[in-house]
Amino acid sequence: MSKVTIRKRELKNYRHALFLDFYPPIRHPKTGALVRRENLKLFVYDKPKNDYHKKHNKETLNLAEHVRCTRQIDVQSRKFGFLCDDLRDGDFIAFFKEFSRKKQRSTSDGAAMGVRYFEAFAGETLKFSDLDEFFCEDYKHFLLGEPGISRRGRGISRNTAVSYFAKFRTVLKEIYKRKLINDDLYTMVEPIDAKETHRERLEIEELQLLVHTSAKSDVMRRACLFSSLTGLRFSDVQSLTWDEVRGYQGNYSLQYRQDKTDSAEILPISDQAVELMGRQRGYTDKVFEDLVYYRIKGFLRDWVKKAGIQKNITFHSFRHTYATLQIQMGTDLYTVSKMLGHKSIKTTEIYAKVVDSKKIEAAKRIKLEL
Repeated sequence: MSKVTIRKRELKNYRHALFLDFYPPIRHPKTGALVRRENLKLFVYDKPKNDYHKKHNKETLNLAEHVRCTRQIDVQSRKFGFLCDDLRDGDFIAFFKEFSRKKQRSTSDGAAMGVRYFEAFAGETLKFSDLDEFFCEDYKHFLLGEPGISRRGRGISRNTAVSYFAKFRTVLKEIYKRKLINDDLYTMVEPIDAKETHRERLEIEELQLLVHTSAKSDVMRRACLFSSLTGLRFSDVQSLTWDEVRGYQGNYSLQYRQDKTDSAEILPISDQAVELMGRQRGYTDKVFEDLVYYRIKGFLRDWVKKAGIQKNITFHSFRHTYATLQIQMGTDLYTVSKMLGHKSIKTTEIYAKVVDSKKIEAAKRIKLEL
């Protein structure tokens, strides 16, 4: 049977430190190493000189005995999480920064800004042990208050708050998995509900206008039109390399890893989409060389205006355009969902709501003899 015993170790100034002795040794849940002792970070006086020393010794020994009894129960139940207590005093914000840096797939996914907004709320340091349900709910309300910490001082939208809080909850899920916190805060704290927004897109006639409108950057023009024919996000278009292109005329496809979901995908593409890719260079070279996210906004503003289109078009609008045009032209939702790489068809159903031609067609189906 496992046994936990209080031991003493001599210190200076006639004091003894207290620690627990585990017999037989127990295995650390993180490192796998055998652990024989736990430092209680307590001490007692060898020769109490006054009532204060005597009181200190009595209360300290009572506390040590309480911890020993708790550890005895933990050891017999084979619950060794208490050995990770030192890790729980680590810096959550440092962990958040490093975790976000590793997960960031592109310069456009807002990971760094998500951390900045959390720092604006929590400060520069925060222990894992300071996290609880109330703290997380307070952070949610902070984001919903539309704080503005960017250079321009503009408040964030609700959907941006949704994104930043989702990133925070993902980190909560990870630290619970690593046993750095006791409670599953990811499950306990509900996400922020997204506000349904108007998804700007192009009609086929407007897309055709852009095809016949010259642009300042050929690579950006081709990348935007390529997205409208494939439904790929900016991050996936930007990272696409020639070795991910497969097939031959009439039967081309892309075999790539989707940046947002980190999932392997096979996407059939048209011959026209391949033409927009331009001339092939090195086998591992990027298809759309020198495609930079921060230049896209200004480029699209000028290009769309030149084409006579009065809409606020972003690069993501071309993905919306692809989805809605596919639905308009009769492609079923399941297929569109697979082409877009959605994990749930519910995500794809959002696009079906904006297809006006389908609504008009449906409205005309019921006829009465008046």
